[in-house]
Amino acid sequence: MTLRFTVSATDGAARRGRLETAHGAIDTPAFMPVGTAATVKAMTPEAVVETGAQIILGNTYHLMLRPSAERVAKLGGLHRFMNWPGPILTDSGGFQVMSLSQLNKVSEAGVSFQSHIDGAKYDLTPERSIEIQHLLDATITMQLDECVKLPADDKRVSEAMQLSLRWAERCKTAFKLRDGYGLFGIVQGGTNGALREQSAKGLIKTGFDGYAVGGLAVGETQAEMFATLDVTTPHLPQDRPRYLMGVGKPSDLVGAVQRGIDMFDCVMPTRSGRNGQAFTRRGTINIRNARHAEDPRPIDEHCRCPACRNYSRAYVHHLVRSDEILGSMLMTAHNLTYYQDVMQGLRAAIAEGRLEAFAAGFHAGEASGDIPPL
Repeated sequence: MTLRFTVSATDGAARRGRLETAHGAIDTPAFMPVGTAATVKAMTPEAVVETGAQIILGNTYHLMLRPSAERVAKLGGLHRFMNWPGPILTDSGGFQVMSLSQLNKVSEAGVSFQSHIDGAKYDLTPERSIEIQHLLDATITMQLDECVKLPADDKRVSEAMQLSLRWAERCKTAFKLRDGYGLFGIVQGGTNGALREQSAKGLIKTGFDGYAVGGLAVGETQAEMFATLDVTTPHLPQDRPRYLMGVGKPSDLVGAVQRGIDMFDCVMPTRSGRNGQAFTRRGTINIRNARHAEDPRPIDEHCRCPACRNYSRAYVHHLVRSDEILGSMLMTAHNLTYYQDVMQGLRAAIAEGRLEAFAAGFHAGEASGDIPPL
């Protein structure tokens, strides 16, 4: 294994850890802002650092289409291209092929698809996915997998899981070992515990630097997601990081950490920010609502982000309602800062053995709701 992962504390199934990579260390549990097309939308890299993020996510599908992995490599790799010196994890592109491309065909060889941008035809095989991620200079590379939207019958889920296992072996063969770089396998199996166990055991036999749980947050309920984690994480190695892909709301993160997950990514904080939704310690607020138009208070009085330090709800409300770019920037910075603060709180709670109390306080705060102005 070329990545070093150490667990410094546990609290129940939750772990406080540190992942050391060629581009810096990551304290876990960790949330990765999504920089799909080599940018975290509405944020500069410097602003992303200020939120507390140590690693971001890029995407193979989007970058292979535009500007192309070869061009990024020619320009010095993704870190230099986007001015992010820290670790970058790249999604293999499989999910986007299934969800965004105009037409796609899955076979043993890989996926053939048409670009959602211009209709051009592409082939994405496990080997090509790894090659693209190497060209991007991804710190953490993900295997190519087939992700099935739920609900789906067990036969269809099993077929996709078995294909993903075969692709995982090919990705492992294609991956070039380098110190401080790593390859993660992806556990599939829908909400079927037996299929999840089979997938996990197959991936462990192949051997990876870390293990992701994929195929969730694709139509199932939070209770179903948590139940799936309950039967999946016990089968994953204790000495490898665990990554829950594409999840989710703050309450999803807290519950998943309690079930042994170490890493997360999701577009929710950035996308919600651009659409006027702020996450706070008292739940979510829609800054577009008229009741914020004359509110002199910050979005969250306990938040350290630029929006809460320097601006009123009234001003941010005005920006967002006026479709001003600064509104998206401030709301995105706030949401990403809040997510990082939740992760910091989880790490401290695990280290101090008070995770259950932290989770109870978190849920009580969300349930209390936003306080209207006097």
